[in-house]
Amino acid sequence: MPGGQLEPEEKVSMELTDETLRSMEVGAVFRDYNGRISSMDFHRPSNYLVTASDDESIRLYDTANAMCLKTINSKKYGVDLVCFTAHATSVIYSSKNGWDESLRLLSLHDNKYLRYFKGHHDRVVSLSLCPRKEWFISGSLDRTVLLWDQRVEKCQGLLRVKGRPAVAYDDQGMVFAIAFGGYIRMFDARKYEKGPFDVFSAGGDYTEANVVKFSNDGRSMLLTTSEGHVAVLDSFRGTTISSYNVKPVSSGATLEASFSPDGMYVISGSGDGSVKAWNVRTGKEVTTWLSTETEPPVIKWAPGSHMFATGSSELSFWVPDLSKLGSYVGSK
Repeated sequence: MPGGQLEPEEKVSMELTDETLRSMEVGAVFRDYNGRISSMDFHRPSNYLVTASDDESIRLYDTANAMCLKTINSKKYGVDLVCFTAHATSVIYSSKNGWDESLRLLSLHDNKYLRYFKGHHDRVVSLSLCPRKEWFISGSLDRTVLLWDQRVEKCQGLLRVKGRPAVAYDDQGMVFAIAFGGYIRMFDARKYEKGPFDVFSAGGDYTEANVVKFSNDGRSMLLTTSEGHVAVLDSFRGTTISSYNVKPVSSGATLEASFSPDGMYVISGSGDGSVKAWNVRTGKEVTTWLSTETEPPVIKWAPGSHMFATGSSELSFWVPDLSKLGSYVGSK
């Protein structure tokens, strides 16, 4: 072309790297809790985060503006685990009062219960909602995993297990995993009653499974145990991609970990209250953030964002400190 051609405008974007991860620090903190945060969940399409706390509160946050939008108290039932439904205005949560183990569908908009899900007879320790349909699964210390439809109060399926179950749907909602007793059992969500289609070993760690999760692309799985073992597995073959060890957790505490949105990093709590990060590809520890806490924090990475949140006696939003980074838009 005569006169030359204009180069397309270069987009400024920040890739998640070891350096970016090491630079991350607390960008906002909320200290108005009167108990430990027991659970939190991000709503994918929006900037909302919901927390559950031992002070019997459910709190809704706008993470983009670092604002608490609403606090709802659940004094009668207590609150332990909480998950968003497909709608940013409703959540499903479990009780913590020891006498009513029902799950509840709550409208955050007007603080009304839309449905009760009764079936468990002991504390619910794991909860996962199907991303594509109105199904969800719950695992309890009563050694059952129940399958639910949000539109129906009665459970739609029951699976018996021999231990504390950790449960998770994959991102497509086609498969769910149940981890307990040193193994991860894989189920086809459409024909779960036929039993698992595959069983993966958790690398010889037979202690209690705490958390099982899928990466966003469904190719990897994350498993934590009470003994402080954090493992990343290939979700198709069951082979261990990388594994890490942190301080074991005390009885009753849960060791939580989370994939970064690209699945290339894992952040995890530890039994000494610290937070650690690893590079899945290299298997090496990237950094540790120390804490004055003595129990592992609840930890979740925000979907599609360079931010993660930790919850303990306070809620913290972690973001990269750009002043610590060099030029992060490098020429290739």
